[in-house]
Amino acid sequence: MATYQHLGMELRVSEQDAVNTAYFAHCAARRFSLQRCDGCQLLHYPPSAGCPWCGHADYRWDEVDGRGTVYSYSEVTHAVQPGFAPYVPYMVLLVELDTQRGQPSAGEAIRVLGNLVRPDGTMASAQEVASVGIGTRVRMVFTQLGETMALPQWTVDQDAAPVQAWRPDVSR
Repeated sequence: MATYQHLGMELRVSEQDAVNTAYFAHCAARRFSLQRCDGCQLLHYPPSAGCPWCGHADYRWDEVDGRGTVYSYSEVTHAVQPGFAPYVPYMVLLVELDTQRGQPSAGEAIRVLGNLVRPDGTMASAQEVASVGIGTRVRMVFTQLGETMALPQWTVDQDAAPVQAWRPDVSR
């Protein structure tokens, strides 16, 4: 069992879990790679033993561009995990990747969870959190936890055209 520490939490990945071990090894090499099904040729996430689209068990790892748009988010104002307390408010993003958008049907896409961080992988400030909403363009960065483990995270894509991100009006 490989064990890693992140903000006071112990993260474990069993060596017997070949799919997740490979996924996190790609992340540790700073490559965002997803499984491409040998049957239907579609990418899928999260990593799994079989294709969720066609059920085929054979796949290969393909590196994909880690850019996308915030599809949804949760702004956390009370840290349940003590290691996150210094970073409240922090933001967990659900990002719709640009890769394979609209496949296998019009409303579908690959959506990946991760924290909002700075480009260096450290947690974003309250000011940075307040500037992000639905529609914000982001890119993937990695928080390195060990030689064979890194967490995929999200940072604002400074190279993208500015957008008017949607956030609820909580001033009432």
